[in-house]
Amino acid sequence: MNQPVIDLSPKVSDEIRKTTCYMCACRCGINVHMKEGKVAYIEGNRDHPVNQGVLCAKGSAGIMQHNAPSRLKAPMKRVGPRGSGEFETITWDEAYDIATNILKPIRETAPEKLAFFTGRDQSQSFTSLWAQGFGTPNYAAHGGFCSVNMAAAGIYTMGGAFWEFGQPDWDRTKMVMIFGVAEDHDSNPIKMGLGKVKARGAKVYGVNPIRSGYNAVADEWVGITPGTDGLFILSLIHELFKAGKLDLDYLAQFTNAPVLVNGDEKSEDFGLLMRDADNKLMVMDRATGKPAAYDAMGVKPDLAGSLREAGVTHRSVFQHMAEKYLDPQYAPEAVAGRTGLAPERIKRIAAELADVAFNQAIELDREWIDFRGHKHTKMVGRPVSFHAMRGISAHANGFQTCRALHVLQIILGSVETPGGMRFKPPYPKPPEAHPKPHYGVTPGQALDGPHLGFTHGPEDLCLREDGSPARIDKAFTWENPMSSHGMMHMVISNAHAGNPYKIDTLFMYMANMSWNSSMNTRGVIEMLTDTDDDGNYVIPNIIYSDAYSSEMVAYADLILPDTTYLERHDCISLLDRPICEADAVADAIRWPVVEPDRDVKGFQSALCDLGGRLGLPGFVNEDGSQKYKDYADYITNHIRRPGVGPLAGFRGNGDDHGRGDSNPAQLDRYIENGGFWVEHVPEESAFYKPWNMAYQDWAVKKSFFDKPMPYLFNLYVEPMRKFQLAAEGIGTRQPPEHLRARIKATMDPLPIWYSNEDDNKADEYPITALTQRPMAMYHSWGSQNAWLRQIHGHNPLYVPQKIWDDNDFSEGDWARVTSPHGEITVPVALQKALNDNTVWTWNAIGKRKGAWALEEDAPETTKGFLLNHLIHELLPPKGDGLRWANSDPITGQAAWFDLKVRIEKTAAPSESQPNMPAQKSPVGTGPSHLEWKVGK
Repeated sequence: MNQPVIDLSPKVSDEIRKTTCYMCACRCGINVHMKEGKVAYIEGNRDHPVNQGVLCAKGSAGIMQHNAPSRLKAPMKRVGPRGSGEFETITWDEAYDIATNILKPIRETAPEKLAFFTGRDQSQSFTSLWAQGFGTPNYAAHGGFCSVNMAAAGIYTMGGAFWEFGQPDWDRTKMVMIFGVAEDHDSNPIKMGLGKVKARGAKVYGVNPIRSGYNAVADEWVGITPGTDGLFILSLIHELFKAGKLDLDYLAQFTNAPVLVNGDEKSEDFGLLMRDADNKLMVMDRATGKPAAYDAMGVKPDLAGSLREAGVTHRSVFQHMAEKYLDPQYAPEAVAGRTGLAPERIKRIAAELADVAFNQAIELDREWIDFRGHKHTKMVGRPVSFHAMRGISAHANGFQTCRALHVLQIILGSVETPGGMRFKPPYPKPPEAHPKPHYGVTPGQALDGPHLGFTHGPEDLCLREDGSPARIDKAFTWENPMSSHGMMHMVISNAHAGNPYKIDTLFMYMANMSWNSSMNTRGVIEMLTDTDDDGNYVIPNIIYSDAYSSEMVAYADLILPDTTYLERHDCISLLDRPICEADAVADAIRWPVVEPDRDVKGFQSALCDLGGRLGLPGFVNEDGSQKYKDYADYITNHIRRPGVGPLAGFRGNGDDHGRGDSNPAQLDRYIENGGFWVEHVPEESAFYKPWNMAYQDWAVKKSFFDKPMPYLFNLYVEPMRKFQLAAEGIGTRQPPEHLRARIKATMDPLPIWYSNEDDNKADEYPITALTQRPMAMYHSWGSQNAWLRQIHGHNPLYVPQKIWDDNDFSEGDWARVTSPHGEITVPVALQKALNDNTVWTWNAIGKRKGAWALEEDAPETTKGFLLNHLIHELLPPKGDGLRWANSDPITGQAAWFDLKVRIEKTAAPSESQPNMPAQKSPVGTGPSHLEWKVGK
């Protein structure tokens, strides 16, 4: 009689606006439900090719990100000391005047005095163009401290890598191995893929010291010792070579395994790949027994080929591989102690890989023609697939470890074949298709080419005439010759030291370098605030742009406030990276589904304004007027090369896709289409992309490149051998003496494994300390989010049973954790599914008091913490008078996961330590309770 009246069909929204999520790097499609002109609800877009309607906690919580109390409200200039958080609100015109007065004299006299570095902004083709127009060589994004080992290793080896460049063939694979995969990046596609795999009963291996997330649902968890993934992979390769379980036909046709290697130890070309008079790679032809160009029509490359000339034998890459990987040092018995994996287990996993690849092969009845003119009646699939991310990349041996994993899948024939790893268009691309790094500086003019790219030998290094680094981060030098993404983590320390030179202005976007994005956090803060004998800041000017009051804001002299992702135009462009899955090519936009209620501006639009004021090439018309009124104008009208712009869809009159003239209505067409454009790869082009001429022709039509570019996978990476030759004294460009031995040891053209435990003083600090990001967080942003904070309000240090028992820990205890660089005091928690010699925590949960509009007693500031306080950008002194970089010696990627520590039980402090003094918040403190329900 008294039942409540329930509205079973409540009004959800007045309107749905479709755009692209920005809560992680998935770039999922979202439906933003609007009510009374405000955001009421966010759900996944079922029509979107990336997520097909699936949305995670982060994506749903975008409402709270958009309404975060920490949002910056207007441009500001510093009026107190750096770090004080004392600012004065100014207008945009005043902000532009300040920035122009700082930047214009630099550009006219010494453009390299500007260091312009951006965080995870997803618009690098645009920001790099701005920096190139300014003329500074000092530009990069965050990849140098995140993922360059994975990306560069993949591109040098096979033209692409995992994650943003490729994915497992989730629909056909019968066995998946994931290495070092955390839950924050690409989470929805991976969840969807694992769901398909598990539903079919295919086996999933999770290789990770930590069992959480994806590893928790794996059929078998391999709790490997951190940093030894490469050794485990090479042992699998050893077993496969030993058993003869290799796809010999695939290796002969599609890789440089049959290419001859110069065997003349007296030649300056010793160890380089041999070429004919037309500079074509040379193989031995099985049909004729004679040398031939690798791509000659009808040639059948011989994996076992060798050529005897003038008393010297030149052997194939394959023979070098067999000799290297059959060495007993890679036998399971030899690697078991380091990896923590029993020899029998390694052998069993290798046998399972071989069984699935060769005894459970699949075939598709699809004809295709390869680049040699051979017609194939079927597409043969090796249904073993791999996926890997930062966990194997962020080590000092990460580049070679990633290369080893790529070689493992290649020798199984499981790359770009049904059931294996598949590339996402516009990848794959050979390394030669990418630019080389440029550093030619001329005052008042643009840089002589793109900043970042791929070196192919000592001649491509960014060195000045005296041999010193041309870039402030020392990327593309003998210290890190193949640093394709730059080295953002070294910028502040090098600028502070004036090594290789002093800078005038540090200009950064969305890069929280005074907190969780820096090694040596306290040291970086001191560098940002340090003054010289005259009382002037050592780094004279800092301009910073962010949407939120992060820890970095307090250290800027000028703040350019960014919008939230629902208030801006953005371009998820093929000029940057793929967003779609392997069966299609797609790009997408964001657009202002709501207008800002603050005096803020999208950072890219601000760069358009600054580019106009500074007269940057590409940002002004012939009469000197500003070329693009804002970023939307740039997206629509910029032409990168004939017929190619930031967006590939709806070009010309709206019917051209890939290539075509600018379309003034292009953004409107994207909005009408749900915020994205997608085109499926033709069926005959779906596999064997690097060698399939149907795909190559389609890729040219879609503007991925201007002519067909078939190529061989590089099991043997020749540029690495060129750097070794220089270290051996060959050539006119020579490395410093103290680097010769390291270059020779680490830059092997075939993947190797090496340890840096001695460098990290593992005898004194025997435990590895790791971080990973949870599925509900992404970078710093999540732990200001009122919804997501309820999932991860603070972060304990997780320890395994052995360390728990050794220290007599109990629930609620705290520990002192010490590294060669510092110490922290933090709460501990037991995790039994954890490598015995590893401790870990969630990254970027800990916050500094006063930042992010959090209350000073927020759990993120009292129980949250960073491992960054224990890490230094330089390794501990080794007694040789040098401080070596704590990074991969090949690419310079920060070796975050090589951190070694000691741990001991201690009395519980009132708050986690170190607990730095509170910053003054330029936006104040948010409310203690934050509700969001529109129209209630």
